[in-house]
Amino acid sequence: MLSEIAILWGQSATWLGHHAILPVLNFLHITKYTDSPTEIAATLMIGALQLLIIGCLFRPLENLIPAEKWADRRYARIDFHLTWLMLVGLFPLFAFLIMTPVVNYMSGVSPASGDSPVWSLRTQFPWLMDHPWIFFILYYLSYDLVYYWMHRIQHVIPWWWAMHSFHHSQRQMNCWTNDRTNYLDGMLQSFVLAGVGIFWGVTGEEFVWLMLLGELVQNFSHANVRVSFGPIFGKIFVSPEFHRHHHMDFVPERPTLHNCNFGQVFAIWDVIFKTALYNEPVHPTGVTGDKMVDIDNNKGIIGVQVESLKRFWGSFTCLDGWRIDGVVFSKNYRPIHMKKPVDGQKQIFKPHVRTDEPIPVDMQLKEQVSDQLNEAKAENDN
Repeated sequence: MLSEIAILWGQSATWLGHHAILPVLNFLHITKYTDSPTEIAATLMIGALQLLIIGCLFRPLENLIPAEKWADRRYARIDFHLTWLMLVGLFPLFAFLIMTPVVNYMSGVSPASGDSPVWSLRTQFPWLMDHPWIFFILYYLSYDLVYYWMHRIQHVIPWWWAMHSFHHSQRQMNCWTNDRTNYLDGMLQSFVLAGVGIFWGVTGEEFVWLMLLGELVQNFSHANVRVSFGPIFGKIFVSPEFHRHHHMDFVPERPTLHNCNFGQVFAIWDVIFKTALYNEPVHPTGVTGDKMVDIDNNKGIIGVQVESLKRFWGSFTCLDGWRIDGVVFSKNYRPIHMKKPVDGQKQIFKPHVRTDEPIPVDMQLKEQVSDQLNEAKAENDN
């Protein structure tokens, strides 16, 4: 049965590649640098498979065992559209029309001529070819470790947080939230993680399937479901409960509580580096304490990209945007550092009381909130 499915999958990918993908590659004159049309077609099919699994498995679970009960899903709807756009549109285009040609060009690899990478761990240690499971485990552990540290960096470099904060702004975190991302942020992440694959000598087809595995784990970990993996497996793998703590809204009484649980697939990195948080009740998600981030929930597909890029540019072009620290953003999209309070010193960041009411969008209110942040900053500096 499995062999028949594999044969049918391969035949479908071959047909789609030669009849739909190859003409596009020839038209763009990039056939030499990108992967085979069959592999590109397989990637599109994998994206469709991922959508099917999310929609038919994870989404019904949100109705059966929700972590949070919502009156409606008004904030979650945009994530559904962003996921479809990413998986069967933007990601395949970026992966095979931009990332793969650039990586192959820099590595001196031409898929059309059958060239191999000049150097990789796989070529240096041929026995890895004979032990694919060992290779897979070692590669994925290193991949996930790099992701863990990259994720931590996203939270402390203001210009990177300016983009990544869009992912965290979701008040109704759900099974579609994984692909709620700023596209420039996604490109940076892809090149970093692709570098791990190049180092190990992972092929394009292997990378796509490994990406599917990681993406499905993340889709499930973002789902609004009341699921944990228990005291043993919960220390090894990221569960929905574990990752929900990472997305929790700011808690004024414990202002650093949300700086936790950065792992993608494996929770062991958080345990080792002491960023793991367990035995915590469910908190609402979002970044409601920063109006300039929370306003993302009022935007459409294009608006959220523009808004997060404004925060990025406002941070990238000033010195405060390069100082490692937590920040909020002013009405001019400049970062304001959240200094930790000491004796006799006021904390400059005090989030508003969270409600489930629609987010106000009038510019006057936004300016009032931003002015309050600036006044608090000036008072704190004095």
